[in-house]
Amino acid sequence: MKVTVAVLASSLLLGGAVAPLLAQSDTSNSSDSANVAMMKADAKREMKVEKHISDLHAKLKITSDEETQWAAVSKAMHESANELDRAIDKREAKMKDATAIDDLNAYGDIAQAHADAVKKLSEAFSPLYAAMPDDQKRVADDVFAHRQNQGKHAGKMN
Repeated sequence: MKVTVAVLASSLLLGGAVAPLLAQSDTSNSSDSANVAMMKADAKREMKVEKHISDLHAKLKITSDEETQWAAVSKAMHESANELDRAIDKREAKMKDATAIDDLNAYGDIAQAHADAVKKLSEAFSPLYAAMPDDQKRVADDVFAHRQNQGKHAGKMN
């Protein structure tokens, strides 16, 4: 919007050709719109990650003594989400001109980012889990088992 107003204002002041300037404006606006949409999608994913981390913190009943170890888990989850976002954004940016091979490779990058995220989470969570009392470990076992079962049931619904 600012670009369009600036282009129109400068074309009126200079008395130059408006059409070429508007064409440039439309290109930057569509590019700007795509960037804004991507930023909104990233912000929405970040909010989901924050909610997931907060929910997991509550379900696992993280104590004040465990906060330092939890911070490492939270950091791993944030970093992994960002890496996954980059892989998804990269795929989405190329979708317009993507070939089947491009799409498969992009999907492979996303799957690899997800696999790396699971390993990173496991490494970060392991010391916290080891320090938990048995009753809290059982809660963690149930929370993670529940997530695995949700995936299995989702596939059987069809």
